[in-house]
Amino acid sequence: MRASAFFSRLVVLCCGALLLLLPGCIDPYMPDGLSGPPNYLVVDGFLNSQGVTTIKLSRTYGIDTRTAPPVEARASVAIEQEAGPRIPLLEAPAGTYKSPQLLLNSASRYRLHIFTADGKEYASDYTSVKVTPAIDSVTWKTSVDGLKIYVNSHDDANNTQYYRWDYDETWEIVPVIFPQYEYHVDDIRLIAVPYPTLCWGSTSSSAIRLTKTVGLSQDRVANFQLQSYPPTSERLRHKYSILVKQYAQTKEEYEYWELLRKNTESIGSLFDPLPSQLTGNIQCLNDSQEKALGYIGAYSVQEKRIFISRIELPRQWPYITGYENCLPPDTVELKNIHVTFRTKTTVPIEPVFSAMGPLRGYSSTSVECADCRKRGTAVRPSFWQ
Repeated sequence: MRASAFFSRLVVLCCGALLLLLPGCIDPYMPDGLSGPPNYLVVDGFLNSQGVTTIKLSRTYGIDTRTAPPVEARASVAIEQEAGPRIPLLEAPAGTYKSPQLLLNSASRYRLHIFTADGKEYASDYTSVKVTPAIDSVTWKTSVDGLKIYVNSHDDANNTQYYRWDYDETWEIVPVIFPQYEYHVDDIRLIAVPYPTLCWGSTSSSAIRLTKTVGLSQDRVANFQLQSYPPTSERLRHKYSILVKQYAQTKEEYEYWELLRKNTESIGSLFDPLPSQLTGNIQCLNDSQEKALGYIGAYSVQEKRIFISRIELPRQWPYITGYENCLPPDTVELKNIHVTFRTKTTVPIEPVFSAMGPLRGYSSTSVECADCRKRGTAVRPSFWQ
């Protein structure tokens, strides 16, 4: 799970109950004694038993705050083996702490230990290492409603039973406008370095996806839905890819994530249930009144990537490019080219001539419509096929 997505859920949990106290059509009410949002430590990550562990530390903040969440920098973070060695994590960038490549002993128990810059000491409970089974397949199906993506897995040893998934999505972006000219030093000239003709957009999952096989005759997950898109999704216009990451969970960690899922999905109206108290497995060791949010488990990760091309989807599906609002382009008269193009937010495309032949001006568009890097990156992903 990515830090921003995880963090936003915790903000909802901290502030969602307060929102339910606010009248719908009159001034907001702030209960007596509540001067501001709590300043809890947020711990995001897990102990990767067969790779690099990444832990992100931040602080809770007000639900109306429009800035990035405040990171917890200059902390001392380490993985500790019960009755064993201590493995320090290095900070880079601020608030993000990483270990070297690790291979944790599946017969041992581990915890995360944190010293913050303000002198607080935190530790997660010691936890056993879970071995995540391989992903059998990631499949997809189409219908009149669109595309649905599924995951399949199983554990013949019946040791997993609790599953959770994250995923990273990537898709091609092809602009529909290709400027042939540019504004340079108070003049219009042929473009020296053309804008990219292909970019890639990407995002990471924010929804919580998990299931359990307890009580079933087999420890098997069949066609669990991870994602869906309507036929008109611009992500399906050219080529799309999804990387699915699977995690085996303990019963306790599963229950934590399930409660988090219910809380974040239920907040929304006056008739929804109040959020349940979310108790992770991280405590402040030198201040029992200090709270921390998060759950640290230890397990391996299994991954599987698939690609879906437009030619594999139903031909009758309509599509959008994402650039519909960019057409048709505007025309900038010659007398206005300097004031229009000097800011670089609007760019020329090609000359526009009057009916009698003289140059009238230039067609134009916003730089967001011309440069697909505004929606992604022009650097081809190493995994792209």
